[in-house]
Amino acid sequence: METTSSNVPRQFRTAVVPAAGLGTRFLPTTKAVPKELLPVVDTPGIELVAEEAAQAGADRMVLVTAPGKESVAAYFAEERELESLLARRGKFDLLERLRNAPKLLDVDTVVQQRPLGLGHAVLQAESTLAADESAFVVLLPDDLVLPSGVLETMARVRRRYGGSVLCAIDVPRESVSAYGVFDAVPAFGADPDVLRVNGMVEKPIAADAPSTLAAAGRYLLDRAVFDALRAIEPGAGGELQLTDAIAALIDQGHPVHVVVHRGRRHDIGNPMGLLHASVDLALRREEYADTFRSWLHSRLDSPML
Repeated sequence: METTSSNVPRQFRTAVVPAAGLGTRFLPTTKAVPKELLPVVDTPGIELVAEEAAQAGADRMVLVTAPGKESVAAYFAEERELESLLARRGKFDLLERLRNAPKLLDVDTVVQQRPLGLGHAVLQAESTLAADESAFVVLLPDDLVLPSGVLETMARVRRRYGGSVLCAIDVPRESVSAYGVFDAVPAFGADPDVLRVNGMVEKPIAADAPSTLAAAGRYLLDRAVFDALRAIEPGAGGELQLTDAIAALIDQGHPVHVVVHRGRRHDIGNPMGLLHASVDLALRREEYADTFRSWLHSRLDSPML
C-alpha cells in the first residue's frame, strides 16, 4: 500500500463525489449551470470539495455525474489558450487560480443514467477502484465542512479501529428530521468525539431520534460497502440508500465509527446555505474580510430599502 509522507499507511487514494443531482432548488439557473459549479464567493463548490480531498491525501477523484453534466468534469481540464492569454496580459494571480483545479487530483467520471439514490451512485464507482484499494472516501458536494481536516481525523480512526468511519455534526433536536441520525456510544479509550455506531435512523421525528448527531456528508468506507449495497433492497422510488448499506454492515459486525465535527457545515445545495457559506468564506479571506465586514455592519445598521 502507498504511504503518506509520515510513513503511515494511507487509508484511501480515491475520493468519490456524487454529482448527478438536478439542482432543482437552484432553478432556473441550473437549466444551464450545474449546481456544483455555482460559486462560493469566487470558487465553485466542487473545487472546494476537491481541495479538501487532495489535502487529506487523495490523488484521484471519481465524479458520478448524470447525462448532460459533462461541464462538471470539464471544469478540471486545463485551458491552455486562456492560460496563455492571462500570462501575456500579466494577470498572474488569475492564472494561478485558473491552474488550481486541474492540478489538484486526477479526475475520472462515471455516469449514473437514472437517479436511483446515493447508494446507487456510490456503487457506480466500484469499477474505477484499483484492486488494492481497500477503502475510499465519499464527499457530498452539497456539504461544505469547515474548517477542513475532518478527513484526516477519520483516516486516523480507521487506522486504529478498521472498518468504516463517518462524519457527524451536532444539530438542534428540532432539526433532526432533516438528517440521517446516529445511534452511537463512546469508543473505548478514544477521544470523546470518536464514537462507535450501533445504528442509523433516516430522518426521524425529534421524539424518536437516538441522538442529535447527524450525518455530515463525509464517509470513509471500507470496500465491503459495495457487497452491502448489492444485497440491500431498494427503498421508496426504487432508490438504494447508503445508510441502509451501512446499517447492514453494522448488523454483520463490521466496525463503524463516527467523528463528531465541531466546526461548521453549510448545505450549499440550497440558496440559503450557499448564501451562508459565501458570507462565511468571505469573512475568512484576507482580500475580502475587512471591506466585507465593514459593509455588512453598515448594511445591517441602515434601513431596508
